[in-house]
Amino acid sequence: MRRTLRALPTLLRVGLAEAVAYRAEMLVWLLATNMPLVMLALWSAVAREAPVGRFGQKDFVAYYLAALVVRLLTGAWVVWELTFEIRQGTLAYRLLRPFHPLVAYAAENVAAMPLRLALSLPVALVGLWLTSAEKLTHDPLRLLLFPVAVLGAWLITFLAMALVGTLAFRADSATSLFEIWMGLYALLSGYLVPLELFPPWVSALARWLPFRSMLGFPVELVTGMLTRRQALVEVAIQWGWIAGLLLAVRSAWRAGLRRFAAFGG
Repeated sequence: MRRTLRALPTLLRVGLAEAVAYRAEMLVWLLATNMPLVMLALWSAVAREAPVGRFGQKDFVAYYLAALVVRLLTGAWVVWELTFEIRQGTLAYRLLRPFHPLVAYAAENVAAMPLRLALSLPVALVGLWLTSAEKLTHDPLRLLLFPVAVLGAWLITFLAMALVGTLAFRADSATSLFEIWMGLYALLSGYLVPLELFPPWVSALARWLPFRSMLGFPVELVTGMLTRRQALVEVAIQWGWIAGLLLAVRSAWRAGLRRFAAFGG
């Protein structure tokens, strides 16, 4: 742990340098996460005639701009890095370092956040300020819980990717399984449609799956859609998923390393 903490600043600097070096690729990724803006235009047009449930036009603006910010804050790509390095055998070089490879992956992913925020956060904040800032919560407790919820959402995203990535120790098509995960995420996280606009049984199912904790919960928290009690319950559910995924990743990693043999690269 001591060696990891000493290495962490260097890992973050290296990750930021890589993000800056590949800024064109980063810009393409940012443009690929514009679905909340597309859905915002669609639902705002629908709500112009009459509210949809509790959502009027300003509610949709606040929801989807918050969804955009949360999505950018919780993005990760470890599944592609991990599967590539396992197939190429270059993971062996990471295993020689005095800290866990997943710590290095996490630092690289986190270090790119300043660049992502610098490119996208001003647009979202200006949009919220001009159109629907009053729709954001002003409750101190919920505002304090929001960073906790965003951190939890990122951890679930990263750990789920790492878990799928460890399947590359045993199979060649681990990323194909992750595409299924992403499809379920888009549908059941609130990324495309607020979950309360689904039939009640879908909303109830989504509450106990990890996808809502990855986006819908932080967005509903900051837009004032949850009571204090509901927010605390959702935090408990979210961090319960984190604990479960952490144990699953640990077991899958140890089992995968026993099968790992470097080749190529």
